[in-house]
Order: sequence, then structure tokens, then C-alpha cells
Amino acid sequence: MPGYAWLSLTTDYGLSDGFVAACHGVVARIAPAVRVIDVSHLVPAGDVARGATVLAQTVGHLPPAVHVAVVDPGVGTARRGVALRTPGGLLVGPDNGLLLRAASVLGGITEAVELTSVEWFPAPSRTFHGRDIFAPAAARFALGAPLADAGPAVDPASLLRLPEPVVREGDGWLEAEVLTVDHFGNVQLAATGSALRRLGPVVRIGGHPAGRGDTFGDAPPGGLVVYPDSADQLAVAVNGGRADELLGVTPGDVLRLE
Repeated sequence: MPGYAWLSLTTDYGLSDGFVAACHGVVARIAPAVRVIDVSHLVPAGDVARGATVLAQTVGHLPPAVHVAVVDPGVGTARRGVALRTPGGLLVGPDNGLLLRAASVLGGITEAVELTSVEWFPAPSRTFHGRDIFAPAAARFALGAPLADAGPAVDPASLLRLPEPVVREGDGWLEAEVLTVDHFGNVQLAATGSALRRLGPVVRIGGHPAGRGDTFGDAPPGGLVVYPDSADQLAVAVNGGRADELLGVTPGDVLRLE
């Protein structure tokens, strides 16, 4: 079977330990010609929802690849390790909801397996499945190995799904869950960018006035702006500042725009 020239890695491993390097090393030993793209290793520790968002908003811009994602607070428990085939690539990681939004972006799941092969994973550690299960499986898939070689088929309907983020809308108001806060303090909401058209020219968020715009400079210095971001999600920013600090929000909070 044809394989993939590319593999991506998304984790919450951080950059101060050797965890990421170990995963790179496993891939390089099995599939040295495969090129690896590091999406992020700074997903907040154990934050599956944030990892799912980062992955889903990135995979559509990458070449066809095997995408490994590891944000796995349940490592070593009864949670399954899985590999998912989509029209746009493969996804490998824990069955905890991390992979499914990305699978949808890539065209939907056409095949799923549980990673249980004793031949492929003879003695995995209980706490480092990224190194001992997900990275070696992904490397073999990149070389063209069939998913069925890694373990038995899984019904895609049985895969664990994350709760849908909150989005509520009424006459002149919108409530939306904070999906992410990026490096710059910009607040991305669960509502799509098209929701902006249904808001008035001036919006109030938590008592603060915010102008509608297309970019940060559409607000005066220090001012709030509501805009469709590069992922076409509704977002809030401060021109020259941090919207998360001004509004006092973190991912999972719900913002009301009026």
C-alpha cells in the first residue's frame, strides 16, 4: 500500500524534557525518510479539548500525512489507542476525543482500528504510549503498513467524543464558549465568524465596548475588536494588548456578546 511522506506530532509534552525527541527518534529509526512536522508540544498539560482544537485547525493546512496527537491523561488505563483513516490522512492517538474534530476536517473516518498488536508493541510502558505505541505505529503506517496489521477494527460510532462547545444566540445577543486563547491573548470563541454579521456595529462584552472589525488595527490602541479569525471563528482581541486579561477569561468560560 502507498504510504505517506509526512508525519505530524501534536502533544502536551512540553520542551524541557526528552519526550518529544524520543518520539522523533522512534520515527527516524523505523522510517528515516519520513519528514516530521511539529504542530505544537505546548498544549496545556492534559487539556484534551485544547489539543483537539489545535489539531483540527491545523491538519487541513498540512500535506497528506500520518498525524500523531498525544494529550493523554488516561495513559495506561482502559482507554484505547486508535488509528483512524480519513480521505485526507491518518490520525493516531488515544481514544479520548482528541482526534475526532481533525478527522472531520480531513473528510470523516473511513476505517478505525485499536492499537493492540503484540508484534508491533511487544512491551510498551504504562506511561509513555507516545513513544512506545503511537510513534512506532505512525511510522509503520507512513511506510504503507495496513491499519489492520496494528489491531482489530473499531466501530467509529464507539469512539469517545468531546462535548460540543456552548453556543447560544438570541435577539441581539450571543453566548459562546472560549475555545482557545492564543500566544497573543486573543480569545477564540466557539461561534463561527459568520455570527459577526448578526451583531450590531458596536458590541459589549462583559461591560466593555468592542468594535466589529476584520483585523486588530480596526480598534484603537488598547481597544477591543470582535473579528473573524484565520480559522473563521469569532474572536476577540485587544489592539496592542491581551483580550484574555482584559476580559478575565480562560478556555471553557462562556462569553456573552450584546
